[in-house]
Amino acid sequence: MRLRVLLTIYRKELMEALRDRRTLFMMIALPILLYPLLMIGMSRLQEGQEAAQTARTSTLAVWGTLSPDARQALLARGKIELVPWAGAPERVRAELEMGQVGPPPTPPMELDADDELQKKKKMPNTEWALAAQRAILNRKADAVLIPWPGFREKVEVSKTAVASILFDSVRPESRKARDRASDALRLHRQQLTEQRVRQRALPSGFAQAIELQSTNVASEQRKSGMLVGMLLPYMLILFSAMSGFYAAIDMTAGEKERGTMQTLLCAPVQSLEIIGGKFGAVWTIATIASVVNLLSLAMTFTRIKLMPGMETQMPLSSYFVAFVMLLPISLMINAVFLAVGAFAKDFKDGQNFLTPILMSLIVPLVATMMPGIELNGYLAFVPVVNIALLIKGVFLGEWAVEMLFLVMLSSLSYAALALVFAAHVFERNSLLLGGRESIAGVFDFSRRPGSKPTPGLALLLFAVVLVIAFYGSLSLIRYGLPVTLVATQYGMFLLPCLLLVWAKGFDFTDTLALRRPTRPAVWGAVLIGLSAWTVAGGLLVRLLPPPDSLMKAMERLLLLDDKPVPLWQAFLLIAVTPAICEELLFRGFIMSGFRRFGHWRSIFAAALLFGLAHTSIYRLLPTMALGILFGFAVWKTRSIVPAIICHALNNGLMAALARDKSLVASLGLSGAKFLPWPIIVVGSFVCAAGVYMIWKEGRPQDETTAEIV
Repeated sequence: MRLRVLLTIYRKELMEALRDRRTLFMMIALPILLYPLLMIGMSRLQEGQEAAQTARTSTLAVWGTLSPDARQALLARGKIELVPWAGAPERVRAELEMGQVGPPPTPPMELDADDELQKKKKMPNTEWALAAQRAILNRKADAVLIPWPGFREKVEVSKTAVASILFDSVRPESRKARDRASDALRLHRQQLTEQRVRQRALPSGFAQAIELQSTNVASEQRKSGMLVGMLLPYMLILFSAMSGFYAAIDMTAGEKERGTMQTLLCAPVQSLEIIGGKFGAVWTIATIASVVNLLSLAMTFTRIKLMPGMETQMPLSSYFVAFVMLLPISLMINAVFLAVGAFAKDFKDGQNFLTPILMSLIVPLVATMMPGIELNGYLAFVPVVNIALLIKGVFLGEWAVEMLFLVMLSSLSYAALALVFAAHVFERNSLLLGGRESIAGVFDFSRRPGSKPTPGLALLLFAVVLVIAFYGSLSLIRYGLPVTLVATQYGMFLLPCLLLVWAKGFDFTDTLALRRPTRPAVWGAVLIGLSAWTVAGGLLVRLLPPPDSLMKAMERLLLLDDKPVPLWQAFLLIAVTPAICEELLFRGFIMSGFRRFGHWRSIFAAALLFGLAHTSIYRLLPTMALGILFGFAVWKTRSIVPAIICHALNNGLMAALARDKSLVASLGLSGAKFLPWPIIVVGSFVCAAGVYMIWKEGRPQDETTAEIV
């Protein structure tokens, strides 16, 4: 081997590689920028979490009677709220008050001890311990302090009093409450000891004063679930994305490099068929990889111990839910990979384009691994983060169906946006043939008079409106429900719809069905509006009964937070405003966008999105059923007015029932969980009569029927 030739080739290849700015960026700039940003972000996030924990007042449930000095010591510590008997069942309270139960027969142990004995200490399998566990896990209190019977009397006669603190080691708030309480009681014990030492002839136990027992209510499954829930989402999402990474590059930039993309475009196939087939293949590869990764991790976790003495066996249902959660995020990531990969001219270019996208997943995934970060309303619509936190919540046993629905809804909306973007990119044949075009050039929102909404544009508007309305309503709720309703409906539902129609040059009359209906159609809409709730609320609610919390929230909404608002104003806010704004959006623009798929498909698609927009799985079926009736009225009459009438009467009647208890009593609805069958039967006949009147009216033959505008 000739060393001179080897060095010459080495210099040539190195210089060619370094001439590529993307290579320099990935080799030098990205590590220099990424790790400081990642570490600084994590540090700031951790500091924010610690600051929030420090500023938060701990709720300490006291199940028993403290001595005045002990109570004062706890309150003097600051940031502790003592709530007597919070979350305590009546039977447990009675047993503690009567002295029928005592402290567990465990050796005394310091609350701040962190040795192996403390870690192995098990929660007593007693009624009071299980009750305290439920109170803490149900967030009735951050920790439970039990001053055992005779606590006050023993302190006063200089004997040893016993107190137990039960906490959840998984929750930082619970650990903080335990630390605050234990610090305060230790300081109080020290003061008592010093006071007793100064006295003479003290009984036995004067030097100890208070025996403190600390009990961790987190089960072994919950503690192992915390570790699995922190690691599993990170590994699953990242490995799933990596599996589709190379497949997406090969099917876009790789085909351009091999020259097979041009052959495919010359075949008698449509662009949407190409993107559909390629996306299906990439997603299948990523899904198979996700299943394999999940099974491998599940078997690994069942055979090893992440920490000494801790079992990591989790129920199979948790892994199944985790897999279901991966599907929408896999849809979104792989659609973005395909769309961005289409801009690359060769395989190397594709790696340079997609690597930053893959790396950008690390920051939110690492953030979700931090303790104390839990899924809430604000994070439910944050892509990637919401899925990771929900998976963590599943393994902790802290997840609710409503939150699952919100996360799936938001994730599927983002996936729909990514698919629309990918489909739009693959419609540019010049780009697929190797032409250069920027990402900004793909988004063409120029006016095209005479054009009509597309399904992709309808999905785009729905996803954007959903996210804006969700976060907008959360930010406005402090101003009261009336302000929130008006701003959300007119500013976040109606305004984007009207702006998009104007910006694209669509015909307002045809897109939004702004035509005057006939008189029989109006009467049919009135009958449907007065009776449709009996069918939707009487039959479909029985399939998935809503919880009491949702019913109370709905009543609070219909009553406008019990504000003294006149009935006509309430009808305007609750009935007329949503009817106009939501119908123009769903039965207007969105239904027009799906019209090319056929009338019934467009009706069902708009109704499904209408049900999803109400962000509650319990309201999905009833709201969707109403949406189908409203869409049917628009289709048959070619006018949005009947749908607005139906919607307004339905909402207005609900508001009237919520405000007039005598009307509820006269209908026999007081205390009834479900609507009585006689009302359902009568309402069904009235609704069928309204549907028949609209059906008989038929669609106008003249396309130039009298218009509203």
